[in-house]
Amino acid sequence: MRSRDNPLSDTPEHKVEVRRSQRRHRTVTAYWDEDTLVVLIPARMTRAEEKHWVAEMQRKLLRTGPRRAAPPKASDEALLARCAVLSAKYLDGKAIPASVRWVPPMRTRWASCTPVDATIRVSDRLRRVPAWVLDYVLVHELAHLKEPGHNAAFWELVRRYPKTERAIGYLEGLSSAAGWGIAAED
Repeated sequence: MRSRDNPLSDTPEHKVEVRRSQRRHRTVTAYWDEDTLVVLIPARMTRAEEKHWVAEMQRKLLRTGPRRAAPPKASDEALLARCAVLSAKYLDGKAIPASVRWVPPMRTRWASCTPVDATIRVSDRLRRVPAWVLDYVLVHELAHLKEPGHNAAFWELVRRYPKTERAIGYLEGLSSAAGWGIAAED
């Protein structure tokens, strides 16, 4: 059924999944997971606010073209959305950061995580690496939300990402070639 009054009716059917988070206070994020629009909202939002934001995010994502996520290198919001996808795929959806942001190049790390407030910071140096390497770093930091240290349980979570060893090698080579001295496993 198509209608001129409903701009969304010209698109194929899709599912909408709303995820509420106690950690999320103001921001609303959305991304496509295959044919499902996933909308991340603060838990305190009313049903009316939820309905408004689902419609708004649906409109925005449909207007921008095909159903694909923004490249995570584009913005902090895109990084956060990518983390949601990676958490769902590799960490049972149980590692949800409150925020993820790009920061100026770090001296000794590719990224860092503060589990207490569920924040992740990613070095600007990673804007130039392949997406699969950035995904490894994000999975690594997301795993810290479940296991703060680098113990066996932590590495078991990280190694759910299939390109872990390859990405570690890439980062070690990049750090060595540039003379940065950044450890890939930290």
